[in-house]
Amino acid sequence: MKRRSFVQKAAFSAGLLSTGTFPFNNLLAKPETHKLTILHTNDVHSRIEPFPMDGGKYQGLGGAERRAALIQQIRKEEEHVLLLDSGDMFQGTPYFNFFGGELEFKLMSEMKYDATTLGNHDFDAGIDGLHRQLPHANFPFLSANYDFSDTVMNGKTRPYQIFEKGALKIGVFGIGIELEGLVPKTLIGNTIYQNPIERANYYANILKNEEQCHYVICLSHLGFEYNRNKVSDKVLATESRHIDLILGGHTHTFMEAPFRASNLDQKEVLIHQAGWAGLLLGRLDIYFEKNFKNKCVTCKNQQIS
Repeated sequence: MKRRSFVQKAAFSAGLLSTGTFPFNNLLAKPETHKLTILHTNDVHSRIEPFPMDGGKYQGLGGAERRAALIQQIRKEEEHVLLLDSGDMFQGTPYFNFFGGELEFKLMSEMKYDATTLGNHDFDAGIDGLHRQLPHANFPFLSANYDFSDTVMNGKTRPYQIFEKGALKIGVFGIGIELEGLVPKTLIGNTIYQNPIERANYYANILKNEEQCHYVICLSHLGFEYNRNKVSDKVLATESRHIDLILGGHTHTFMEAPFRASNLDQKEVLIHQAGWAGLLLGRLDIYFEKNFKNKCVTCKNQQIS
């Protein structure tokens, strides 16, 4: 399917996924149901304005102003909303070449993003360039497998963040792709890449068992899947414990609904990604039973146009 037609089709997708054995209609009928709306982007790549009207397959689509308006409207309609990003905020238009990432962070701050992780292109102005733009961001950078202790980014990221939305306690952590071969050593300095599966399991266990989070989200920039031996979101899901949802990036994958995988304990892990360039705003609505034992998920991606 051509990407433009996929974007248009995915804009109106509405899938239903249930975890546990509780019927979805019964869950919605209960007034005690807890609802969380998750909005997410990935690989926006400095796409500040809509694609130009030049006959291209994405002409007239996207744009930060439209995304901001849609986010604002959803926040008016829903009580508990999380807005997350899975990396590669930088690189792709002259806005990045001229402003070096300042505009991207300022706009995300205006939209009130709750958290992001780092993608490989976020180092394109060097680790010093990334560090210079941090004052323009009022949201946390989550990175559980990049060790920045011997760089200017030391202390500027955190492995995870916990968000409380009503009665819900949501744990979010970030995982990045291996930078060697993607980013020159001169741009990342002494950044140390750590095993993403080991670090993901370590922090997911903390969030689920020690912090008692009701839902654990991984912001991943690993990529959805590969034909070669490389860690991906699908690999992470099957080799993980305690992760409920992986919001991915890097491979620019347009998904109408989350992919369902089984983890090491044969429990369900959902994987979702929202294409690239801000063409879609990914949306998942999570409905929890009062005792949090069972939950259901609906997917309603929305096209930015």
